[in-house]
Amino acid sequence: MTTTEERLKRTFDVTLALVGLSLSWPVILIAWAVASFETRSNGFFLQERIGREGRPFRLVKIRTMRPVEGVETTVTTAKDMRITRSGRFFRKTKIDELPQLWNVLVGEMSFVGPRPDVPGFADRLEGEDRVVLSVRPGITGPATLKYRNEEEILAAREDPERYNREVIWPDKVRINREYLRNWSFRNDLKILLDTFRSA
Repeated sequence: MTTTEERLKRTFDVTLALVGLSLSWPVILIAWAVASFETRSNGFFLQERIGREGRPFRLVKIRTMRPVEGVETTVTTAKDMRITRSGRFFRKTKIDELPQLWNVLVGEMSFVGPRPDVPGFADRLEGEDRVVLSVRPGITGPATLKYRNEEEILAAREDPERYNREVIWPDKVRINREYLRNWSFRNDLKILLDTFRSA
């Protein structure tokens, strides 16, 4: 990606994030209030994720889960008992993702790119795989589209954490490397359109 291409991508991200926040802030506010009431905690969920060049940042989402004693995994399945009633609706409709427009606006994320993961995955990439960290992580991307039903896939596995670590994660890295190898602004627009169509 050249400097000019990167500027074009960033300009597009900032413009779309501003438009998105100006239109969706009432929905975000209502979702925050519902999540706060149901979870008895801040309706915004801030979680450390690994960003560009391996730098951690705080990703913002609507809180969709409550703590359950004895359950500590960061891997979520469709059957996860921690997901609240409103949380299931927010996750299904992707309303929980709307606050990430802020992450895009401040430059921590892009609309399209490798999905940021929790520490223990992207920050441990080695060799040529570290190219995944050369760009801002995205709200959506080709790997996100392929695994849009990831929670259902994991729910069907006897050991979700192991399947995620040994099968899904390596495949996501492969897909993201291919995305970066063939990057174009036109392809980003196509991925965004495909994301909206699959929502």
